[in-house]
Amino acid sequence: MDYFPLFLDAKNLRCLIVGAGEVAARKLELIMKTPATVTVVAPWVCDTVKQLSEDPNVTLIERKFIDTDLHQQDMVFVATDDNAVNQHVHDLARAQKVLVNVVDNTPLCQFITPSIVDRSPIIVAMSSGGVAPVLLRYLRQKLETVLPANLSRLGAFSEKFREKVKQTLSGVTARRYFWEDVLDGDIAELVEKGQEDKADNAFEIALQAAAENNKPEGQVYLVGAGPGDPDLLTFRALRLMQKADVVVYDRLVSPQILELVRRDAEKVYVGKARSNHTLPQEEINALMVREAKKGNRVVRLKGGDPFIFGRGGEEIQTLIDAGIGFQVVPGITAASGAASYAGIPLTHRDHAQSVVFTTGHLKDNTINLKWDSLAQPEQTLVFYMGLTGLPIICQKLIEHGLSEHTPIALVQSATLQNQRVVTGTLATICGKQEVAELQPPTLIIVGGVVTLHPSLDWFTTTTTE
Repeated sequence: MDYFPLFLDAKNLRCLIVGAGEVAARKLELIMKTPATVTVVAPWVCDTVKQLSEDPNVTLIERKFIDTDLHQQDMVFVATDDNAVNQHVHDLARAQKVLVNVVDNTPLCQFITPSIVDRSPIIVAMSSGGVAPVLLRYLRQKLETVLPANLSRLGAFSEKFREKVKQTLSGVTARRYFWEDVLDGDIAELVEKGQEDKADNAFEIALQAAAENNKPEGQVYLVGAGPGDPDLLTFRALRLMQKADVVVYDRLVSPQILELVRRDAEKVYVGKARSNHTLPQEEINALMVREAKKGNRVVRLKGGDPFIFGRGGEEIQTLIDAGIGFQVVPGITAASGAASYAGIPLTHRDHAQSVVFTTGHLKDNTINLKWDSLAQPEQTLVFYMGLTGLPIICQKLIEHGLSEHTPIALVQSATLQNQRVVTGTLATICGKQEVAELQPPTLIIVGGVVTLHPSLDWFTTTTTE
């Protein structure tokens, strides 16, 4: 390790910047994020530095550098295009024990500025020692997407309770385990969402429980897993999946997504297929309540979106009745995923000015739908769970006014590598399905937008026309 990483206390830091071009401006912008006082010396000043120098912590001196400018400074950035000046300031700073950085000249840098991910008071700083700046930018971009934007709230929250935890829990190990549970659990989620009153109350309960060696009640997260492709998960969904103690998942959650669940989490399969329920809905509800009351973080992982034909509302009502805390994480619904990956826009100015999501499988196992409102021109229909009732769907739409030549598409295993698409008309699709033998999960899309599939299909699929 050629460079020793450290963080300087900037409350009383005095910084000199020699040079006032755009390169110097970037250093000035960086140091101005701290309470340090800054002096900029240069005979020529760019517009950015002029604007920044209006800050009360910045002093701008428009002349050439002189040796006395370095007096009483703690650190100096040298950013001129004159190599002789850069070398002179470097030598003078080293002689006076002032930390020096000559920008873009690593051999003349006593310190280097790292690549920073700022979630103050949490700061992540990375360095490659000047040898791989592009790789460093790449890693920073990765971290920016992984670290929650509201991580700063969590840092401030930790500071607020740090002393109280120290007074309540005597052992270092006990405090460490407690903080790990807090930062990896429901309290952290409340803080990140800005629900500080709830977080404070939950923290006090958790701290008291830790002092008494009890485990507080857990929480349930209804998480939308999307249509199947793990790349379509939200960051929040992935984060919760990797925090979960128990994951309750259904048939529509793809194996690729299940692989992303925390390795040591308990996984409970409650998949449902038509007339074949692994667990009745009432038992699924009871399972979630039971596991939460044990103090577990329960993720109810549902294909698509929990609130679009996912029974999320029913499950939430059970949690409310049982007094269990919950959160809902939306996912990309199957209709959106299937349409996008099949090259079928759900709306289009030339074909459809509205879209309707409906089900082909009602609670009483019928498909007694409001066919008059569904069989409308210039409208896209998407049927969930409708493959078994496909002949009835086509018959009823024709009976209620849609032409038998209306385009229709069946999309199986949407967004996955084994996706299949069968297209036809209301009059021909049943025959094509008999040949193709598509299996659930398959979505049905009806309307003029289906005609765009051959030209807009960008995803590698198996298509039968």
